[in-house]
Amino acid sequence: MLVSTAILIAFVIFLVALSFKNIREHFYSLLYIHNLPGPPANDILTGNLLYLYTTPDNVFKTLREWSKLYYPVYKTTCAHLGAANIVSPDDFETVLSTPIHMEKSFIYNMLHDWLGTGLLTSTGLKWQIRRKILTPAFHFSILQQFTAIFNEETEKLVKVFRQECDKPYINVTPHVTQFTLKTIAETAMGTKLQFTSHKEISYKKSIFEMGELLLYRLLRTWLIYKFLYLFTSRYYIERKVIKHLHSFTDSVIAEREKNFKEVVPPTENDDVYTGKKRLAMLDLLLTAKHKEGTIDDVGIREEVDTFMFEGHDTTSVALSFALMQIACHKDVQDRIVEEMGEVLGDLKKKPTCNDLQEMRYLERAIKEVLRMYPSVHFISRKLGEDMVTRCGHTISKGSMVNLHIYDLHHNPEIYPDPEKFDPDRFLPENSQTRHPFAYLPFSAGARNCIGKKFAMLELKTAICGILANFVLEPIDSASTIVLVADIVLRTKEGIKVRFVPRA
Repeated sequence: MLVSTAILIAFVIFLVALSFKNIREHFYSLLYIHNLPGPPANDILTGNLLYLYTTPDNVFKTLREWSKLYYPVYKTTCAHLGAANIVSPDDFETVLSTPIHMEKSFIYNMLHDWLGTGLLTSTGLKWQIRRKILTPAFHFSILQQFTAIFNEETEKLVKVFRQECDKPYINVTPHVTQFTLKTIAETAMGTKLQFTSHKEISYKKSIFEMGELLLYRLLRTWLIYKFLYLFTSRYYIERKVIKHLHSFTDSVIAEREKNFKEVVPPTENDDVYTGKKRLAMLDLLLTAKHKEGTIDDVGIREEVDTFMFEGHDTTSVALSFALMQIACHKDVQDRIVEEMGEVLGDLKKKPTCNDLQEMRYLERAIKEVLRMYPSVHFISRKLGEDMVTRCGHTISKGSMVNLHIYDLHHNPEIYPDPEKFDPDRFLPENSQTRHPFAYLPFSAGARNCIGKKFAMLELKTAICGILANFVLEPIDSASTIVLVADIVLRTKEGIKVRFVPRA
């Protein structure tokens, strides 16, 4: 018994030694972070993060209180770990406007077993190469092709809502999530998902399970370190889930590669992409593999998995919140429908990419939804050099910095009456004097979201299709939903809306 215990202790010490450089760096940065204001530490081991070991809704509520109480920057600490939490637009600009602070913080390491080091988590030259490969996938002419996919899937979503519209309300969240999963699958992988086969159902279930596992680990700071996570049962559950996810992605990539023909990606000077076949992001990755050798099979899977994860979850929650706010504000809903009539002529006409770009009021309404409910409500970076905040605090090189986008968007000094839903905040005359880093639903700087135009077109298409067929009436509202801490911004119990067939 003593021998086995000694071996276990020696093994743990060895694993800790492997991470010593990181631990030493965290201790050094903690010396500076301790000088920041913030909630008092409970004790030296748990720091002030003990206050966050509660339910996800209380975690979200506590973070909002801290951001108001300790504005513009505050500390969170736990044992040797510490983070500076940034809330002001000036400090956002300092971090995001320079490539010096481009590296994601170590909490993103939790994603490596699943996503590897794809566009979300990579840095340096690898990130630059991947960004260059994928940028043409969001060329205007390719987005025109994607709009057709958005319309097809919106029509299917409308049919689902029509089958359930006789109910007092519909929880839109699961339906919208399946819609965005199907659209990203076809645009990223060139694969239509019906969610009728065991393989597809298992894939969808595995994505949801990964979200739950990641959240569990994120809220238990010590489990961010893999050498500690290895000793939990959830690690082995996660391995099985990841195996399912990778198996599905590998099979789709292999199938696409069988009939692969090299494509010539559009350039900035191309007005129209003339290819007859719909171009999926996967086609660009396969071209980069076969023609240039700048990516291998593992790299292709990294990017496809990354886009499947990021591309469906963020848009899903944005669309759910948008439907809620449109239902709650009849004047906004009426103006959107009026604009649709002016642009489309016939409400039932499927909008083109050009049609959607003309819908300026709808775009302002979506922007206001993303202000109030940013899908990615916080991001985290590792400082590439010492940073001095707007109020004079020094944060050392290597420190973890959390940027709370939700609190930035709810700052009453930037957005008067921030809980009021008002699309006209985004009229040119109302936003031209606003701080350039005061609105960041798609982040900013070199690492801004590559798919922001994609997301906006998908949201516009879905809303147009839904409002062409239904009048939305409120069930849930900003005052009834309970927001929870998660990888993306979510509500505790989905979002409920009443659907009334439009005459």
